[in-house]
Amino acid sequence: MESELRRLVVVSNRLPAALKKEGGEWTVKAGAGGLVTALAPVLRNRGGVWIGWSGASDPDLDVDGLLADFSAEAGYDLYTVGLTPEEVDGYYYGFSNEIIWPLFHDLQTRCRFHPQFWRMYLDVNFKFAEVVARKTTSDDYVWIHDYHLMHQAFFLKSMGVKRKTGFFLHIPFPPPDIFMKLPWRWKLIQALTEFDLVGFQTLQDRRNFAECLRRLMPEARVSGRGGVVSVDMGSRKFRLGAFPISIDFNQFNDLAEQPDVAREAFKIKEALRHRKIILGVDRLDYTKGIPERIRSIQTLLRRYPDLKGRVNFVQIAVPSREEVGDYKELRTEIEQLVGRVNGEFSFPGWVPVHYHYRSLPHRELVAYYAAADVGLVTPLRDGMNLVAKEYCACSTDGDGVLILSEFAGAAAQLQKDAYLVNPYDMEGVAKALHRVLHWDKGQRLEHMTRLRDQVRKNNIYWWVDSFLQAGIARSLGDFPEVDALRYERG
Repeated sequence: MESELRRLVVVSNRLPAALKKEGGEWTVKAGAGGLVTALAPVLRNRGGVWIGWSGASDPDLDVDGLLADFSAEAGYDLYTVGLTPEEVDGYYYGFSNEIIWPLFHDLQTRCRFHPQFWRMYLDVNFKFAEVVARKTTSDDYVWIHDYHLMHQAFFLKSMGVKRKTGFFLHIPFPPPDIFMKLPWRWKLIQALTEFDLVGFQTLQDRRNFAECLRRLMPEARVSGRGGVVSVDMGSRKFRLGAFPISIDFNQFNDLAEQPDVAREAFKIKEALRHRKIILGVDRLDYTKGIPERIRSIQTLLRRYPDLKGRVNFVQIAVPSREEVGDYKELRTEIEQLVGRVNGEFSFPGWVPVHYHYRSLPHRELVAYYAAADVGLVTPLRDGMNLVAKEYCACSTDGDGVLILSEFAGAAAQLQKDAYLVNPYDMEGVAKALHRVLHWDKGQRLEHMTRLRDQVRKNNIYWWVDSFLQAGIARSLGDFPEVDALRYERG
């Protein structure tokens, strides 16, 4: 590939395709989640590369062969990093999900600071860096994603491999009083300073990082104003920026307007007898505040009995990390709470809470968004939360209301027109619900129109552009689409 067509190389824990065993056969499934949704359209047919783990840990499996068709169809190259079951256990389930995930979400009581998790994390990061070194050139821009791979630039440099690197953290970055509890805090901060650009979801996350940096490396000097600032370490400089991730607004909006999806949305309304629909959509995770949300619905029905029989709360919980004990307990707790609320309030012809523990096909999810009168997005802590933005994009008639946790990253952008709540304050959430259910149409339209404009303007392409501009003074347009024939020749 010519040097002026510098490739965009994305590196993340998981590839945008997952290998699953079904009926003894390995199949390739398109990955889910915010990162895949965000970056797949960006790399498509632009000669890009995605490096990650396939989700399988069978050494005899021909992973590259299985992924070849997906790669050709996706319009970019996939390269896999092979991991053993022990590595997955220590690096992914251990360090990433039992230390960094709870710590960065202000839930440090859930952390298990085992030293072997840290050692495995470093081993796997080195493994990833070796693949990055082999599969990229000095002309590529290597964009590393998320908390699983914070040591990539450190290891590339330790190998003497020169690459332009950017790192984006999709989850929150904690304030110093929380971050300082990490036994390997200095090494982690030091590794992050080796990137050319470190990006966060919000200005608050960026400020938290800068504060931790000052505490641990007093020689660091932060200068500049606005979204992107410079850090002078004495021997080298790097940049810090806030880049709130988003969605492909048009894709969601257009899908919601398709006749079959609109019909599906009408069917959902009809099945619930045209009662007001309050909708929650989350991956099953303890950071999402699902039990607190269900208790808020219970509080709503207790405090405002006039709403009995007039509203339905629909909670869609997408299965996640099902083999982890904490998640099994959470699932049980949610199911018991749903049973309790329905047991307390149901009467013939009306059950207040509808709980779906499954992944919904994309079109069906959009139909639920379009049918809902209120989007109830109340994580206890979240880097961004794309559900809030997806709900706005699908509210094509402008008649929806977004109730949003003040601890979601999305609150920084959407606070003027979303109704902000504290998810721990169940009476406050109940009060907010009661209030917005009584808003007149004009009020709902006014707020939702502005929310939709905000998400439309600051969409996924804007996010990518703003990161690339800060990282290499390029935009997405500088990675033009290549025709299929040229792409196949590589």
